[in-house]
Amino acid sequence: MKYLRRIVDDELDLRLQAMGATLIVGPKWCGKTTTAKQKAKSVLEMQDPDLQEGYIRLAATKPSLLLQGKTPRLIDEWQLAPVLWDAVRVSVDRLQEKGLYILTGSTVVDDSQIKHTGTGRISRLEMWPMSLFESNESSGQVSLAELFENPNSVVDGARGSLSVEELIFAACRGGWPSTLDLRGDKAKLFVAEDYVRNISETDISRVDDMERDPTLTFALLKSYARNLSTTATKVSLRKDILNVRDISMPTLESYLSALQKLFVVSDIDAWCPSIRSASDMRASRKRGMCDPSVAVAALGARPDYFLKDFKTFGFIFESMVMRDLRAYSMPLGGKLSYYRDRYGLEADAVLHIKNGRYALIEVKLGSFEIDEGAKHLIEIKELIKKYNEKESQCPLAEPTLLMVVTGGELAYTREDGVHVVPISALRP
Repeated sequence: MKYLRRIVDDELDLRLQAMGATLIVGPKWCGKTTTAKQKAKSVLEMQDPDLQEGYIRLAATKPSLLLQGKTPRLIDEWQLAPVLWDAVRVSVDRLQEKGLYILTGSTVVDDSQIKHTGTGRISRLEMWPMSLFESNESSGQVSLAELFENPNSVVDGARGSLSVEELIFAACRGGWPSTLDLRGDKAKLFVAEDYVRNISETDISRVDDMERDPTLTFALLKSYARNLSTTATKVSLRKDILNVRDISMPTLESYLSALQKLFVVSDIDAWCPSIRSASDMRASRKRGMCDPSVAVAALGARPDYFLKDFKTFGFIFESMVMRDLRAYSMPLGGKLSYYRDRYGLEADAVLHIKNGRYALIEVKLGSFEIDEGAKHLIEIKELIKKYNEKESQCPLAEPTLLMVVTGGELAYTREDGVHVVPISALRP
């Protein structure tokens, strides 16, 4: 399959110019190794079954030998021999050169297994499954970066490239690069189903060498999927799982920690500006997954189901939007959060970028909800203005951009300045 350029390619180029080594992290199958190989001039594949045992033995005796090769040298799945982290750090210090190593990994390594954080030597780069623009499914007629630069610009006339039916299929299939050259819808949907099966049956036990129950893991993934894009508590998740099997809260915490180390779950923090009383804010994390297809597969759903249940698909759609916003805002230093208070006022996403700028974003699948979403964004903006009038000594920055991301096909700018943009029209 022809390599499709990823948004992280430019970010990797930057790090290779500025740092001695770069660590690419993210869920399995999202394309880390393939992207890294586009830059690498030599490769060490630690997971090679024919050579893995020898590599691990060598790492235990003289790890510097595994670093020999043309640079940038890719060390794939380096966490199989954590000592390689410190070996890379020492090598960077000795050679005093940039772009020496690229490390890739699909799990988080326990800090106790490494002696130094790598600060100043090893840069960390997150990678996620493909956005719609990266998979050539977004028209890319609306640039997120350009909207931040000129928030008063008009997006009228821009069009998304996907119908609702096509959006549903794209969410169910997911952003897994391996699906793009498959023939037949069943094969494309099978990839996410197999991903969930592997996570439940093998990966969750291998991540920290702790045996875990596949049935409990799958029950937790299903509960997460049922509560996707909500602020469901761990107590609520446990109640869901108790319908399948007994689980204590410490055990639940252990399973959640393992899924986080595998980058399968990816929650979104609350944004809590002081525009209301602290008791009015909702500070719980919003449940998220690395890709909407993981939730779909955990639910055992198919695209035709969501054609009859748009309410449930609304949560899946929001998850897809969050995935794509993460990717598109990466060059801008983006960080996602959300806003919600006890009065029902909300912004599904608060996207902060460099220089203190940020966007308030609502996600609405259908056109009937756009007015409500825009109203929320305007109300939050007005709350910030009122707060600044009272607290002139410590004012809050006002939002740079207000946007409703939809599942429709037409982009336009409302009279109140809120941009309405189809997810299938967005790009970085």
